[in-house]
Amino acid sequence: MSADWYPGIRTFCAHWGHAPMLQHTFEALEREFNENSDACIDAAKAVVECACRVIIDNLDNPTSPVKPAEENPAFGAWVSAAVRVLELSEIRDEAFKKLISQHHKLTTTLGDLRNKAGTMSHGKDGFIAKLSVHHRRAALLAADAIVTFLHEAYLERELDAVLSKEPYERFKATNDLIDAYAGLRGEMDEEGLPRLFILLPGKPPREEIELAAPVSQLLFELDREAYKVVLNACFEAKATAPQDEEVA
Repeated sequence: MSADWYPGIRTFCAHWGHAPMLQHTFEALEREFNENSDACIDAAKAVVECACRVIIDNLDNPTSPVKPAEENPAFGAWVSAAVRVLELSEIRDEAFKKLISQHHKLTTTLGDLRNKAGTMSHGKDGFIAKLSVHHRRAALLAADAIVTFLHEAYLERELDAVLSKEPYERFKATNDLIDAYAGLRGEMDEEGLPRLFILLPGKPPREEIELAAPVSQLLFELDREAYKVVLNACFEAKATAPQDEEVA
């Protein structure tokens, strides 16, 4: 069995399987590497940049963003922003600061290698020789080290459910806490329309928060099969209702 030269990248992309552009970039990386193409260096750099953007988009504070403001930020700017949003640069330990510094150097080196050897982003001399498999592996190892470093730090962060693009299943601990202490109550208003309320923890009478979403949106977001069943029932109700009867 051949060695896996980018296990950290593979793990990161599996975690973010619902990010289509990341998956597209990862597929390009695997394809170019398996075909012994120097274009895998371009793809490796692109995966690192895409990974940084995913992390930044999920953790960046809109009121004090660290996301690069330039129209076309440099490669190193994306990695630096990811390090800042993960608050890795705020650690006072000098040894760890040196480790962060080495990852910045690794980022710069990978970017330089891509600029000089990558075949897809810049035109090259048509008669230049290909790199060896060892050069390509070195580029992938560098990219993998950066992605692994960032991903492991990301996994230790407490996510903000409002800002995060992670799916519901990734918030199991907080989901379980809400399900254990909060409740749900429904009623019909004066016009016969359903109203849903969240019951907050506490002794009766419990404080309530009304859900603003209509029934159709709740069904659509939470249970598509139930949405379809309810929709068919509503079609039948509409077909059999008197012409002058308004839908409640």
